[in-house]
Amino acid sequence: MNTLSAILLLFGNLGTTELIIIVVIILLLFGGRKIPELMHGIGKGVRSFKKGMSDIEEEINTPPSNSKEKKREENQ
Repeated sequence: MNTLSAILLLFGNLGTTELIIIVVIILLLFGGRKIPELMHGIGKGVRSFKKGMSDIEEEINTPPSNSKEKKREENQ
């Protein structure tokens, strides 16, 4: 399933009017000043998640003998 079809399934048959109403409600709930802060927080969270995923992938891809040798060198 590609991204476009997933987005279409998520929003169904929402039209322009419905999307505008949703955006206005979000603006009323959070206010104009809170939305950039909220997006900044979401961006930090996504960045942190991606970094964690790459760290795990790097840990999986490194050979186990290298990590054991490094620990031995650090202990000596």
